[in-house]
Amino acid sequence: MGGQEIKFVQEAFDTNWVAPVGPHIGDFEQDLRSYTGAGHCSVLGSGSAAIHIGQRLLGVERRDVVLCQSFTFVATANSVLLQGATPVFVDSELETWNMCPVKLEEAIIDQQAQGKRVASIIPVHLYGMPSNMPAIMAVADKYGIPVFEDAAESLGSHINGKHTGTFGKGAALSFNGNKIITTSGGGALISDDEKLIQKARFWATQARDEAPHYEHSEQGYNYRMSNVVAAIGRGQMQVLPERIEARRANHDWYFKKLGETWLDAELRDGTVCIQNTSATGIYFLREPEGYFSNRWLTTVIVNPEETGGITRETIRLALDARNIEARPLWKPMHLQPLFSESKHYGNGVSDWLFEHGLCLPSGSNLGMAEFARIEAVLDEVFHFRMS
Repeated sequence: MGGQEIKFVQEAFDTNWVAPVGPHIGDFEQDLRSYTGAGHCSVLGSGSAAIHIGQRLLGVERRDVVLCQSFTFVATANSVLLQGATPVFVDSELETWNMCPVKLEEAIIDQQAQGKRVASIIPVHLYGMPSNMPAIMAVADKYGIPVFEDAAESLGSHINGKHTGTFGKGAALSFNGNKIITTSGGGALISDDEKLIQKARFWATQARDEAPHYEHSEQGYNYRMSNVVAAIGRGQMQVLPERIEARRANHDWYFKKLGETWLDAELRDGTVCIQNTSATGIYFLREPEGYFSNRWLTTVIVNPEETGGITRETIRLALDARNIEARPLWKPMHLQPLFSESKHYGNGVSDWLFEHGLCLPSGSNLGMAEFARIEAVLDEVFHFRMS
């Protein structure tokens, strides 16, 4: 918490605006519009709710196909299932670890050749790194397919000053407890299309028609954000620049500690080949030119061929033994039991990332004491070879 949240929450209680209506909701939406540059915003109960409503707004229906990034959290694809549509998975590129524009076009051509209606495309800005939106939008526009961005992890990230979430028809933001700012739970749907946001608000409040009684002509959902939760969000927006600075400082600390080596890799016949070398066998994802990542999580690739057999699991388990949490990178959706029968347009990148990638402790409140604990484990794992 930044310190001002309790003041806004107290205002909500003092004025008795506790339910899912109240002035903080509109103010929080305005804060998000001003920050991201989006024309319109509706705050909701979760980022998942925003993705789901986003798919319905784009007209995704039963038996449609939605092209999803495979390397992501399950909420992205679950939103497609909620609409009765079929998620089809697209692999990642090495430059951003996000949706590969080349495989995306391959998927569109193949699905349309089979007579399938590709209703939408959902790229994800994973770990705060923007997807290659210029290339993705070029492919989407070529085939007339709307894009909905999953920007749940990337608030504050941008490409040449244009914020993630403002490239496509709409986007989802998340304020879950682990995000760069949090309202404990919650999310938002942003778009430049006012009619879409108006419809989103309507559906999010159980699609109640104008009437003195409860009248419903469409299916709706209980996806509203409460005034109390929005109050927390207003306080969090005040410290968002500090949170981004802290996350990027975390990344800089690990980068210096673990060898200062950016990943330079290419695909050869479906195999990822690292082109450069690292003194520690640890590699970091570089920001492409013009890109700015909030570095929500610091992620690394561990190459056991250079570490003397030390793997990402060696590091993760050593940290875990000291009660320090780290996690593998996302397990791709095409490898999940839930989607074992789903179509996947692969190139091997996301499989490789999952096998060798690690998310390091990245909380905004990491201090000298926490980094000292982490450093002690890393030095022990690497036998004091690191400076």
